Parts: sequence; C-alpha cells; structure tokens
Amino acid sequence: MFRSIPLKYVLPLLGLTVSAFIFNTSEFMPIGLLMDISQSFAMTESQTGIMITVYAWVVALLSLPLMLLVCQMEMRRLLLGTMGLFVLGQLASGLALNFPMLMAARISVACAHSIFWSIAAPMATRLVTRTHRPLALSMIVTGSAVAMIFGLPLGRIIGLYAGWRMTFLAITATALAVLIYLAFVFPKLASDASFSRDDLPKLLRNPVVVSVYILSVLFATAYFTAYSYIEPFLKIVAAFSDQGITSTLMLLGVSGLVGSFVFSHFYNHFRYGIIRAGLLGLVIPFLLWKAAAGGAGTMVAACLVVGCASTLFNVTFQAELIRHVPMGAAPVAMSIFSGIFNVGIGGGTWIGGQVTAHGLLPYIGYAGAAIGLVAAVYCFTAYFHFLGRAGESH
Repeated sequence: MFRSIPLKYVLPLLGLTVSAFIFNTSEFMPIGLLMDISQSFAMTESQTGIMITVYAWVVALLSLPLMLLVCQMEMRRLLLGTMGLFVLGQLASGLALNFPMLMAARISVACAHSIFWSIAAPMATRLVTRTHRPLALSMIVTGSAVAMIFGLPLGRIIGLYAGWRMTFLAITATALAVLIYLAFVFPKLASDASFSRDDLPKLLRNPVVVSVYILSVLFATAYFTAYSYIEPFLKIVAAFSDQGITSTLMLLGVSGLVGSFVFSHFYNHFRYGIIRAGLLGLVIPFLLWKAAAGGAGTMVAACLVVGCASTLFNVTFQAELIRHVPMGAAPVAMSIFSGIFNVGIGGGTWIGGQVTAHGLLPYIGYAGAAIGLVAAVYCFTAYFHFLGRAGESH
C-alpha cells in the first residue's frame, strides 16, 4: 500500500493517524466515565454530562476563529503546538481538583481538537502526490474508526480498574509520546499565507463549498439522530443483551474501516458512485431500522451498512472540500467543516432526544432517514448541478 510513497512521508502520516486515534478517543471518552466522575465530585450524571455538550459546542463555535488566528503559522510548528496544548489539557483533566477545573481543562482540549481536525486532512494531502491523497485521507479516518473500536472500550476499562483520572493520564502519556515522535519525523510545511480573513467571503461564495457544508450538517444531523440513541434502541426495541450491544457497536466501528478501504481504493475511479453510496447507505438502513430490529442478524447488518456509509461520507466530503478550494484555504475550509459537523452532532442528538422523550424510540430510524433523504435529494440535484457548472461531469 505504501510502496510508491517515500518513507519520509509514510512516517508522518502514521503519526497523524495515531493522533487522530487519540483525539477521537479523547472526545467521547468521558461518556463511559460519567458515573465515576460524578461520584468523585458528588454530582449527578446529568450535571457532569454537560461537559460533553460544552465540548461539542466549543468545537463548533471556535473551529473557524481559531483557524483564522493561526492559519499563517508554519504547519509543523502549528501541529506540534496543538499536540502540546492537547497534552496539557489532558494532564490538567487528570489532576483536576474540582469540576470547574475539569471543565476548563476539557475546554482547552476542545480548542486543540478544533485546530487539529482543521489541519489534519490538509496536512495529510500535502504530504503526498495527488494520486495518493485518497490513501492519506483514509489513514486519518482509519485512526478515528479504530478509536471507536478499541479506544473507547480501552478507556472505559482503565477507568473501571484504575479510576477516571488514570484514563486521562494514560491519554496524556500516549499523546506526549506521539508529540515527541512527530517532532522527529514531521517535515516543515510552509503555510500558504495567501489566505486572509478578507478571503473568507469569497470562499463562502463558492456554491460547491457551501453545498458541502449543507450536506455535512444534514448528514451529521441524520446520523446522530439515530446513532446517539442506538444503545437504548438495541436494548429495548431489538432486545439485545448488554454483551450483544457491545459487540454490535464494535462491529459498527469495524465497518468504518471498510468504508475507509472502499474510499482509498475507489474514490479516484468511481467518485460519483462513492458519493451516492455514502448517502443512500445511511437513508436505506434507517428506513428499515424498525423492521431490522425483528432479528439479530438483520439489525447487525443494518448497523454495519450505516457504519460503513458514515465513514464513507465523512472522508469523501473532506476530499470534495479539499478538491474545490485553493491549497492555502484548505485549513480554514476544514475548520468550517468541522464546526458545522459538530452543529449537526448537537442537532441530531437533540432531535433524537425529542423522539425518544415522546415515546417514539422504535421509530427513531425514520427521523434519521427523513433528514438523510433531504441530504440525498440536495446532493443528487443541487450539488451535482454545481459540480457540472464547475466543469465536472458525471
């Protein structure tokens, strides 16, 4: 897979992949530690759970402002500084004496998250030739997918046996090791200083770019409407055991690796087919969500398709975005993508919560499918139309 890529570029790509694993693990890690954290600070889970919501909204609100602030920094220096901020934030989380200190530490980690996911994909694509860009992007997404399979359960296990603080400190040590590794292997990548704040309106007047953002928020909203409540759905509606739920969620993560593989091997040759597959692979299983719950095999199959489609969409539209913006504008464009995607996460979680609160959990797949269908219709009409106007046929 790496035979045609020089080793000096493979090594930093591997560092970025592990970094993606760490950042993704860190974002969702507190979900499995809420009970332990709540007991430490004599709070309820609903009170401590606010740090998860705050984290997502900090990323949504600060991705663009932070990237505009640092977009002219040399990329290697920016990456190492971002990793350094992440390490300090994780260390402060593990040593927090009270909940406000923990919240402040998590906000600093969220700031590092905002910058990292704005620069990770552009840096990965700059390290390789245009032909190898799909592979570079798929490696970043693979790091995220592996975090869903192994990172989150591993964090939970450490928390159960050594306490929640040790989980944060383990992330700190791992991130520090990756920081040192990147300091040795990551090459200097000069920032393209051609992008400034004054160029932002021009970027947002590009109909293809705006369409990518619209599709991203619609897709994230659709996906997280159902995914955020997949555990109670599997337990209550599909009657899965606790072990069955855990296994299914891990398989869903594994299916993300399949999506990454499909993208890296077929995007250059079947671009429009990949785009269609990412959207329809979400809508169709969600339409069948309730019916699939009647059998363990069909339910697992539906989850596998959704997991594959989610990864396929995410990496494909990052590639689409990078394809249609100047290289110097890519980090800022990605910061908007990251922020908008997190808005979709929050919106989808809220919609799913409303569906569940009204006793409609068995029908939550229909809610996700309805939003996903809007995304698919918009893509197959407006987005493909704008691509045609940009001189790209399908």
